[in-house]
Amino acid sequence: MQKRRYHHGNLRQTLVDTALLLIETKGPTGFTLSEVAKNAGVAPAAVYHHFESRNDLIAEAALQGFNIFAERMEKAYNGRQPNALHAFKAAGQSYLDFTRAHRGHYIAMFESGLSLQRSPELNHAAMDAQNVLHAAAVELSKKIPLEKRPPPQMFAAHIWALSHGVVELFVRGTPGECSPFPAEQLLERGMGIYLRGLGLIAPD
Repeated sequence: MQKRRYHHGNLRQTLVDTALLLIETKGPTGFTLSEVAKNAGVAPAAVYHHFESRNDLIAEAALQGFNIFAERMEKAYNGRQPNALHAFKAAGQSYLDFTRAHRGHYIAMFESGLSLQRSPELNHAAMDAQNVLHAAAVELSKKIPLEKRPPPQMFAAHIWALSHGVVELFVRGTPGECSPFPAEQLLERGMGIYLRGLGLIAPD
């Protein structure tokens, strides 16, 4: 693994970037703060000026990840072309794109075992991403007859679970190399089946 040597500038961010590389290669519990310091080219004591523990460092990586994730989700949904339904699918696609581009962040966010209640900032950032799907669900739900309309929270949770499941099974790690279908196709078809069942897509 390539080591990051700190010379000047923002040491806190250098430590986060170094930890992200270690998280990708060794997992969230496979490294120590001393290893982060060594790979960053600083004394171990320098790390403790910014982070009291490994979990604090991972939490910062997760916080930054959720901020990036929420921004991508918002951009996908707010593009709104050609309609809310397509924007809803675009938000799901951004889930796949984010995971591929930010594996270390993804692991810190979803596979480190850290509670999202660890800090108000982390919880708020995590909710920002979920709120994008919730907003899409609220808008699309208006097209479903009231007697058949699921609660928007449930609607959003189903799509979140579908997106996350495709990512975990077919994008993250070795299982992703064994899928007989592209992850994008699995996600799109899965969403299609779900949305068709709600009457939001016409039958084939």
